[in-house]
Amino acid sequence: MPRPGWAPRWAAAVGPWGCGLLALLLLLLLPLPGPSGASEITFELPDNAKQCFYEDIVQGTKCTLEFQVITGGHYDVDCRLEDPDGKVLYKEMKKQYDSFTFTASKNGTYKFCFSNEFSTFTHKTVYFDFQVGEDPPLFPSENRVSALTQMESACVSIHEALKSVIDYQTHFRLREAQGRSRAEDLNTRVAYWSVGEALILLVVSIGQVFLLKSFFSDKRTTTTRVGS
Repeated sequence: MPRPGWAPRWAAAVGPWGCGLLALLLLLLLPLPGPSGASEITFELPDNAKQCFYEDIVQGTKCTLEFQVITGGHYDVDCRLEDPDGKVLYKEMKKQYDSFTFTASKNGTYKFCFSNEFSTFTHKTVYFDFQVGEDPPLFPSENRVSALTQMESACVSIHEALKSVIDYQTHFRLREAQGRSRAEDLNTRVAYWSVGEALILLVVSIGQVFLLKSFFSDKRTTTTRVGS
């Protein structure tokens, strides 16, 4: 049990700036408020396959669809986005990556699909991030009669910087995964090519040995006497 008067003496020793920094630290350690609706998925898309996703969106909501092919073939995929009435809002063929932003014109279920039907034997790994709505403010303006304090403004700036850091980390992880996939694919091809060259050299060497041996081998002649 703490001694009486411990908290006031501790606060006096730390000072107002120390208390403010402690409050800022506790605020940053709290979970950051995410978007009002966001889907971030990485999935396998087999060859000759099509995968669709559905999202209920309210009219007037701003949405962003971002996707990238991480592994497989030429790193391309077909993408299609439709509104609740089936109207095509976005359609691209054989894209490696892209981003599309739109505002929902009506309430309902929106559908976006990724297709690998043009590929006959190569499956793909696809990443997409579908954001619905804007991020809620860190400090809601409701029931506020004064402007943000200096500490709150600093928190907002740090919050925005952290969101940018998260976005950059996501993109760098995707690039690293794509580069690793390319390197592994290239390493496999080089290994197969090396094995093929080794077999060809072995066959050619054996053939040359037998060819040289045939040059120096003795050819015996057979003499047949014909009696009179």
